[in-house]
Amino acid sequence: MKTHVILLLACLAGSLGLAAQTPKTITLPKKTLQDKIKGGWAGQTIGVTFGGPYEFRYNGTFIQDYQPLEWHKGYVKEVMDSFPGLYDDLYMDLTFVDVMERHGLDAPADSFAQAFAHAGYVLWHANQAARYNILNGIRPPASGHWQHNMHADCIDYQIEADYAGLMSPGMPNAASRISHKIGHIMNYGNGWYGGVYVGAMYAQAFVSNDIKQIVRDALRVIPARSKFYQCMSDVIRWHRQYPDDWHRTWFELQKKWSSDVSCPDAIFNPVNIDATINCAYVIMGLLYGNGDYAKTLEVSTRAGQDADCNPSTAGGILGTMLGYEKIPQKWKDGLTGAEDIDFKYTTISLNKTYDISYCHALENIKRNGGKEQDDNVIIPLQTPEAVAFEESFPGLLPTDKKEFHVNGNEITLTIAGNGFVLGGYAAKKREVADHVITATVSIDGQVTDTIRMPTNYQLRKDEICHRLDLPAGKHIIKIQVTNPHPDYELRTGYYVTFLRK
Repeated sequence: MKTHVILLLACLAGSLGLAAQTPKTITLPKKTLQDKIKGGWAGQTIGVTFGGPYEFRYNGTFIQDYQPLEWHKGYVKEVMDSFPGLYDDLYMDLTFVDVMERHGLDAPADSFAQAFAHAGYVLWHANQAARYNILNGIRPPASGHWQHNMHADCIDYQIEADYAGLMSPGMPNAASRISHKIGHIMNYGNGWYGGVYVGAMYAQAFVSNDIKQIVRDALRVIPARSKFYQCMSDVIRWHRQYPDDWHRTWFELQKKWSSDVSCPDAIFNPVNIDATINCAYVIMGLLYGNGDYAKTLEVSTRAGQDADCNPSTAGGILGTMLGYEKIPQKWKDGLTGAEDIDFKYTTISLNKTYDISYCHALENIKRNGGKEQDDNVIIPLQTPEAVAFEESFPGLLPTDKKEFHVNGNEITLTIAGNGFVLGGYAAKKREVADHVITATVSIDGQVTDTIRMPTNYQLRKDEICHRLDLPAGKHIIKIQVTNPHPDYELRTGYYVTFLRK
């Protein structure tokens, strides 16, 4: 009797469509998977090289259509030889790829954090703040949290998340899980969402040939209540409204989303290194490019601001969708002589990256329920799911930014608001060895923190101190050096005051 009931229930469930619980899969030839991974990495490299000369040179404006943008055969090798630091989009990714190669896909967040904190390259913004935090005992995810990192919403992880999508074909949620562990090392909130969204677009680019669908479907990994989601939704809507005029969408973005209200350097300045606006330029390039490689790179570059990172991301996503073989030859000619050169600060070339990333993708596919089958790979398709809601600097807005030049061992500052950030650095008075200045921070007469300020630029602390949770009102901040030395001093440049709305 029980058997008959079970069979009856099974038939009923099937008739109602409830039995279709088996995850959908897609079969890709291994050659196709390899070609798409290769296209993603090559596309990034092409894009960052193409946009390199224009990085943060067009802030609050775009590059006019009549201005030619440089590209020629062998261009990438020329830039790799003359300006290897341009490729932070690549060598930061490869830092994480290398950790996985050495320690496995399950390596803990601290392994990735220590690898980039001790790497030989110079860092900026969220990455540098995270490096300082890690080297001074603030471990992930606290190292990327806005209470410890004034650059939490900056673009950093957005330009470094490509690897997560390239090893997660058709599996955007698997990419999000990787980004949860690694992206929170340096970012939080909208800054982290940029990397999550980029990872999802890469994942979707393996299984769709419709760039508009890729942009829309991948956005489902971002919580709808976030400002990041709202901005990307606006771009998608404006593209529908003005399908032949990316300049109009750029102007709409400028009116509504162009304010960087947290990065101390960008506050009240036309420069904007916030992940949100720069990712908007990425998808603007993808949407208006509509599968055309040249137009995609042109739009994402001409939009300005982080004009090398944005075409790098757009070029990588489109390169994944097209595959290496279908990237137009003109663009691949730029790679001539470059694919066997190790990226600066690594022992990994593009050709090595293609192979390593393919192996990581195969392993990740199997971990998520897929399998290899002869010359094919069976990929379990994932429906994009929203990650948890996060918000950096909730309710805080900058109300004042003033130049504030003090050199010495004692600094006193008076502000009126709920928070502040004091920009500055440790300096040598003459050519001597590097040193670490230590100092106490007092607020309203109470010591709240002890800070270390290295004179070494690679280990620097970009802001002397910040505090964003003060009661509204007047506050007196005092910084007192505890190891004064005649050859070293603290130097300030500005301070920003914040008020909670």
